[in-house]
Amino acid sequence: MTRRAVELLLLVALGAVWGWTQEAATWTFAGALVGALVWSMFDGLRARDVLRWLSKSDAAHSPHVSGIWGEVVERIRKLIKKLEKKAQNSDARLEDFLAAIQASPNGVLLLDSAGRIEWSNLTAAGHLGFDPQRDLGQYVANLVRSPAFVAYLAGGDFSAEIQIDGPGVRPSQPSKISLQIHPYGKKRKLLLTRDVTAVRLAEAMRRDFVANVSHEIRTPLTVLSGFVETMQSIPLEEADRDRYLGLMSQQARRMQTLVSDLLTLSRLEGSPAPGPGEWIPSEELLEHVIQEARGLSQAIAKPAHDIRVADGPAFWVSGAKTELLSAMSNLLSNAVRYTPGGGRIEAGWRLREDGVGEFFVTDTGPGIAAEHLPRLTERFYRVDRSRSRETGGTGLGLAIVKHVAQRHGGQVDVQSVLGHGSTFMIAWPPNRVRARVTG
Repeated sequence: MTRRAVELLLLVALGAVWGWTQEAATWTFAGALVGALVWSMFDGLRARDVLRWLSKSDAAHSPHVSGIWGEVVERIRKLIKKLEKKAQNSDARLEDFLAAIQASPNGVLLLDSAGRIEWSNLTAAGHLGFDPQRDLGQYVANLVRSPAFVAYLAGGDFSAEIQIDGPGVRPSQPSKISLQIHPYGKKRKLLLTRDVTAVRLAEAMRRDFVANVSHEIRTPLTVLSGFVETMQSIPLEEADRDRYLGLMSQQARRMQTLVSDLLTLSRLEGSPAPGPGEWIPSEELLEHVIQEARGLSQAIAKPAHDIRVADGPAFWVSGAKTELLSAMSNLLSNAVRYTPGGGRIEAGWRLREDGVGEFFVTDTGPGIAAEHLPRLTERFYRVDRSRSRETGGTGLGLAIVKHVAQRHGGQVDVQSVLGHGSTFMIAWPPNRVRARVTG
């Protein structure tokens, strides 16, 4: 028998005993009824405490009741704790999921059935140019004013993605945002965004590269085919024939140089960065490229250039020797090609206080205007196209220099004043340079 039933019987019995002491049968029944009513009142008070506790759903502060109500409270308390733990686990998983979406490089935006922002990660807010906290509940069409997006949102056909201009558009380098809507739930929408500026830029660079290569190869091919056709159709004097063959040989060498530079760039981009490699004496590298530059100067310049070796410390340089020579040679050959005959060119090494080793080439050429300096290492970029073709340049030399420097952890720097010459430098990091004592 439960405690609750015992309490009821006890109170009824006490009431009946009280009535019996009054020496009347009716009073005995009335006393038992009063005992039952008193028990009901106390049981109702306990039920009220339980209901109040249930309305608060506070498992930590359960009422102190006994009997069956105490058992009910205990079971409910355990159930509430279990549900709270499950809710905490669900909240933790939700937080982890939202944190993962926040860390995504792609933008995620949730819209309600009316097109208002319910939630957004920081990436989407940055892509579309709004505040992810302040603009919650705002109509996305009021924040993203692109006509293409407004028409896309209103049209209802979300089978394909669209591209719009990103916020803070710069004419020199516009940003492009790709976005697509995915309906879900009750007319809600999931909007995904991604920045495709780099993809568009890479596509443009690829098109420009193909166009430039085609143009660079087409010019000497046109010259060659024209001379071949002339020699096949018109009888030529020996002198004219020799001159045509000389020009054809020149154009063939130009194409060969271009192909060689393209293959060098392809190899540099497609192979892993060199490790420590061999340690090479700095003066050995310098002597090699100086000899090449003097030979080139004697071949193309009248009079030849005054090419000097600057005084500098002797140290070791670590890396891929062929790449180091290629980068250094390109800087010197550019100085020879663009400095008028008889001009002075100086090349050498210096060791900075921070341990960085610098190879530099200084010339007395025409100099370069400031607006051209940031683009000098781009492929096929030329300050003066006609001058470059006259001297046999391919427009790839400084691109090769930049790639070699980056592969060795270094960088390229250019200092130039229009009309006062230029200085090109390759800085090698301290881990690629080691002091060397000469005896």
